[in-house]
Amino acid sequence: MSFWAVTFLEYWKRTGSTLAHRWNCSDFEDIEERPRPEFTAMAPMTMRNPVTGAEEPYFPEKTRLHRMLSGCTVIITMIVVVLMFLISIILYRSILRIIMQKSGNSFVSGFAGRIASISGSVLNLIVILMLSRVYIMLAHILTRWEMHRTQSKYEDMFILKVFVFQIINFYSSPVYIAFFKGCGCDSMLWCQCGAGGCLIELAQEMLVIMVGKQLINNIKEFVSPPKEGGEKEEEEEEMQRKEQVPPWEKDYQLLVCEGLFSEYLEMVLQFGFITIFVAACPLAPLFALVNNWVEIRLDAQKFVTEYRRPVVERAQDIGVWLTILQFITHAAVLSNAFLISFTSSFLPRLYYRYTKDNTLTGFINFTLATSPSNFNQQHNHTSCRYRSLRDEQGEYLPEYYHLLAIRLSFVIVFEHVVFSIGRLIDVMVPDIPEEVEVKMKREHYMAKMALAENQVPTQGGSKVMEERTGDRGAFLSALTHPKNRTVLRRRSSKT
Repeated sequence: MSFWAVTFLEYWKRTGSTLAHRWNCSDFEDIEERPRPEFTAMAPMTMRNPVTGAEEPYFPEKTRLHRMLSGCTVIITMIVVVLMFLISIILYRSILRIIMQKSGNSFVSGFAGRIASISGSVLNLIVILMLSRVYIMLAHILTRWEMHRTQSKYEDMFILKVFVFQIINFYSSPVYIAFFKGCGCDSMLWCQCGAGGCLIELAQEMLVIMVGKQLINNIKEFVSPPKEGGEKEEEEEEMQRKEQVPPWEKDYQLLVCEGLFSEYLEMVLQFGFITIFVAACPLAPLFALVNNWVEIRLDAQKFVTEYRRPVVERAQDIGVWLTILQFITHAAVLSNAFLISFTSSFLPRLYYRYTKDNTLTGFINFTLATSPSNFNQQHNHTSCRYRSLRDEQGEYLPEYYHLLAIRLSFVIVFEHVVFSIGRLIDVMVPDIPEEVEVKMKREHYMAKMALAENQVPTQGGSKVMEERTGDRGAFLSALTHPKNRTVLRRRSSKT
């Protein structure tokens, strides 16, 4: 999965550069993008644009920086709220497990841990969905308050705010189970994993959150599609005169398309689930594939029958989404390395096989320690076994330190191998396809030829040229303008 994620991003860069060149958007954000209408209306002053030379609305960068720092405090506060809910769910699981174990019912007490874990996962999913709606509204308010000049910058900052919150909101519980539960707290009930280990509980938590979110969203889109607000009487009247209304007026009654933010966010969160925690749940990519098959058809139905045709908006690339996907890819490599080495029993089994017994006979006893004598005296001289590599005095055995060194070495080797191969793929696969690069060079060459043809071969020709074109640089930029590339391509095809 790590190699697939790296390869996927490299080939997406090629696809993005091909599409940008095809639609003449390769330099859109740097040269052609205009200020947002909302920014133009609310900017307190104007300033000359150093690129275009035109007088444009301006907002002081220092004031914007102060507002962004204030927004960061709000984000941190919301993250603390998420962590508080996480702690509450952890306590809920522990209390429910204790109550069910002491209920006296053998069936209930036998499945107390599993019932508490599943109910806690469902409760966690409900809290996640509620907090997501609240924070998206808050992120809109904060980003609008920061007064970003262009639509691309506005969307990038809004997406970054939402992602920072959503990654804590959706991944905090799986991260806790994967890396903190069951580590360094052998005697505390609230941080103990079940008999199957933490990977089983992590897979369960991951499937409940990921698949549950997908099912809720798909059922919501299929059963109750979004509708415009209005009274029932108006809808009935509209249905009565539906046959007499022209098709373009019927289309105008459809919903306004609000962009693809929700679609991108859903795919990015799914990408994180299937890459960061794939070592714990190898079936996650299969569930994601099935969900995407269903999602494609539901989105087709939604965009064709429920939304108006969206207004065209130009963009150079997918913006900050690509940076977020790259961050998730790097986090997935480290996460899977630690999952395999510290959370799973893969390395302890290999260590026992090569140092103790090749048939793994006695491996369970090897992973269990005997309770110390002072504990036995406090509990009527009753001893117990718990998962740890300690002696009867509670001190760590030499095997613990051997395994710790092996685990850390595995993490270092694993991430170095994956990152090295990823870097090799990056070098071998260019971001711009060769045929697109040739087309770009050809267009630049034709622009230079057109400039040379317009020069007058007389004394002082360069001065005459400047008088005819006003400015040599402006003339060259006009020739390479996206609107004029069509002419250049026609001339290129003829020659």
